[in-house]
Amino acid sequence: MWEILNMIGTIAFALSGVLVAMEERYDLMGIYILGFITAFGGGAIRNLLIGVPVEELWNQGPLFIAAFFVMTAAFFVPRILQWTLLRRGIFFDAIGLGAFSTQGAIYAYSMGLPLSAAIAAAALTGTGGGMVRDVLAGRKPLFLQREIYIAWTLIPGIVVGSGWVTSDIGLVSIVAAVVTLRQFSVYYRWRLPNREWPVVSDGKNYGS
Repeated sequence: MWEILNMIGTIAFALSGVLVAMEERYDLMGIYILGFITAFGGGAIRNLLIGVPVEELWNQGPLFIAAFFVMTAAFFVPRILQWTLLRRGIFFDAIGLGAFSTQGAIYAYSMGLPLSAAIAAAALTGTGGGMVRDVLAGRKPLFLQREIYIAWTLIPGIVVGSGWVTSDIGLVSIVAAVVTLRQFSVYYRWRLPNREWPVVSDGKNYGS
């Protein structure tokens, strides 16, 4: 299950990076860079957080090869990405969020780390690559926007980090739940509550 989630998350986030790069009209090299960063950036940030050597990232040869071929195919045959749900990368990003956040929680739990570490590992693995992608593309990171994004990583972080679910079927169900909820939150425009700093009577905002 570990390897399956790794492969699913890598391919999904690589394609998400390709879509963003195409929207920003990057060239082929820019597409590769953005795709690789999206696919592997979250894992690198997670490893730094929980004390895993960063060089472990380079021991994933098959994943790098898979990401490379998928990105190349998407660049030369872009019609395979023309489905309605895929146009803005929503579908791929949701799959990557579900698969990588669950994988990050498994990683922390397997190391015997506390629940807080599992929640953090789930959040960073699921959103780290997309965060770096959006920054490089000059976009506001998804997890900082009002729509519900990073909050969905709490599901695998808590459920897996607490040891409540360890079976393959259970882990697949968690991934499916995150993917489904993420897409519902986009389709139905679910929002978390927010609050703005009040503006005083003289028209100046003293919170800035």
